[in-house]
Amino acid sequence: MARESAKRRALRARSRVPLAPILGKGLGFASPWLVGLILFTLYPIAASVIYSFTDYSVLSAPRWVGLNNFSEIAGDEVFWISLKNALLYALFAIPLGLIVSLVIALLLDFKVKGVGIYRTLFFLPSVTPLVASAIIWLWIFNSQFGVLNFMLSKVTFGLVRDIGWLSDTRYSMSALILMSMWGVGHTIVILLAALQDVPVSLYEAADMDGASWWQKVRHVTLPLISPVIYFNVIMSIIGALQVFAVPYIMTSGGPARSTLFYAMYLYDNAFQFLRMGYACAMAWILFLIILALTSISVKLSKAHVYYVN
Repeated sequence: MARESAKRRALRARSRVPLAPILGKGLGFASPWLVGLILFTLYPIAASVIYSFTDYSVLSAPRWVGLNNFSEIAGDEVFWISLKNALLYALFAIPLGLIVSLVIALLLDFKVKGVGIYRTLFFLPSVTPLVASAIIWLWIFNSQFGVLNFMLSKVTFGLVRDIGWLSDTRYSMSALILMSMWGVGHTIVILLAALQDVPVSLYEAADMDGASWWQKVRHVTLPLISPVIYFNVIMSIIGALQVFAVPYIMTSGGPARSTLFYAMYLYDNAFQFLRMGYACAMAWILFLIILALTSISVKLSKAHVYYVN
């Protein structure tokens, strides 16, 4: 009883402490982050909404034009080319990346000697700077001295040679999609962590029922890691539609705009043509596209993603 009364007195004493000083101290400690959030995130977002309705060249004051930027975008042929390229890239790069990541993660989940070294080797390319990776792949795709053409020539006994991977409109998009497989290390690590969380007892039960390896993967592994796969799909959609650095370095949008992606055209309008208002309008259209695709993914996930309590 004495202990309970002491606890009650302590609680009453705490309840009488004014919250204002405590709140002030908390805000003081959080102020560096809050100031950074307001200045470098919230303000640019709010400003981009306003600028999207203006004619703003950065060098002069913005001039209100209403919906003119959006109406001009609707009739901009280059805008539709860049959007088509971005969607085409996402359509192939996302599923291929997930399939490759899942297959490699399944292989790395086996308990074999030196598996830690293999995991490190597959993860290293994803932490390599994008500029360095792009320069390396420029040489790999070189039509005359590239490793890829050399290997194809040897494998096909000289029938396939000197393919212009980055200079031919027939192959340029395929080359960038192939290059995107280079950076799947992060996805592999996330999937591998999910695979190691699958209960061993479920695999043992499946073995007792005579299930094959593929049946265990299909009916045990995939359902249990489906939330992680779903997470990677969402992140891949966001990333694929904003791809910029690699195609900008490797092709600069060529040849014949076959690799001109949405983010590249947005960058050109903002910093090359000094049409910041037009670029802000493009940015918000991209936001709405990503939001729509994410919403579709959320609805589709309800029938295919399983959460275990």
